[in-house]
Amino acid sequence: MTKAHSFPAIQVSGLAKSFGRTRALDGLDLRVEAGEVHGFLGPNGAGKSTTLRVLLGLLRADRGTAQVLGRDPWQDAVEIHRRVAYVPGDVTLWRNLSGGEVIDLYGRLHQGSGAKRLPWTGGGGRHQGSGAKRLPWTGGGGRRAGGLDADRRSELLERFELDPTKKGRTYSKGNRQKVALVAAFASDVDLLILDEPTSGLDPLMEEVFQSCVAEERDRGRTVLLSSHVLSEVEALCDRVSIIRKGRTVESGSLGELRHLTRTTVVAELAGPPTGLDGLAGVHGLAVQPLRGGGCRVRLQADTDRLGAVLGPLGAAGLRSLTSTPPTLEELFLRHYQDDLRPDARQRDGARAGGTVSR
Repeated sequence: MTKAHSFPAIQVSGLAKSFGRTRALDGLDLRVEAGEVHGFLGPNGAGKSTTLRVLLGLLRADRGTAQVLGRDPWQDAVEIHRRVAYVPGDVTLWRNLSGGEVIDLYGRLHQGSGAKRLPWTGGGGRHQGSGAKRLPWTGGGGRRAGGLDADRRSELLERFELDPTKKGRTYSKGNRQKVALVAAFASDVDLLILDEPTSGLDPLMEEVFQSCVAEERDRGRTVLLSSHVLSEVEALCDRVSIIRKGRTVESGSLGELRHLTRTTVVAELAGPPTGLDGLAGVHGLAVQPLRGGGCRVRLQADTDRLGAVLGPLGAAGLRSLTSTPPTLEELFLRHYQDDLRPDARQRDGARAGGTVSR
């Protein structure tokens, strides 16, 4: 997809934040391009929520730089909030307001964001006059109601099966999430920051959510999605960043990240292969005899060595071949294998500068 701007919607460099002696962020870098859906991955305590709070101007970083839509989130929080819709993982509503009233209230926070604010030109806080084009909004029929697209609002209420007349105190957790999602997707904003947004939704509503995110990307809006649902991120995101202990350990498209890892190959052969066991880039080779003759070979190969693997397989009489690239879950877990070991957890628990579940 062609991006509307050459400058990123979010740019973070060397971000650090400590709470007492505990480091939540330790030099984190993050770049989210305009018009993309970017996955932000990490377990509890990795620093995801702390990063999002810095981007929203709710926390001030100890060091490093952050820009959201070309502005400093601490200095320009009010302006940024007019142009950003945020959905947390646990939505709290006013008990005596109806869901519809809450949606409209959230919308009024963005009122005038399209007509009155200076347009974002994608360039480091640089703002021009009315002749400059900002990221276009084309959602729904265009009827405005307090910063919301009224037609889009009605459509989303139906798709999420949300009754907007009920009071906030009567909503389940899933319905509270729906209120925030409808308000976000119906708002005229440039950037959506979604922090575990499908928490409490049933599988059918998760599908609706995924469709809505894809629509926002098609409209050219930017989405930063923090999620524990790796299949959701894999289906939606153009690029992902994986963080560990307050630092970014991987960032790129799934194709780019897979290129750095191993592909699983399973083949059925007429006879045992030769030359695979000593071939560079081949790992975990296992050969299993089959009833009736032949054998099944299973191995992992570095992505750039797949071509070299095919030669020995073909020479041994290749009958079938299955090649499986690593899933996002495998890419993710590759960075957390140490943390899964009991001795590593004990070591981190005793570390003075450990991470915090934020």
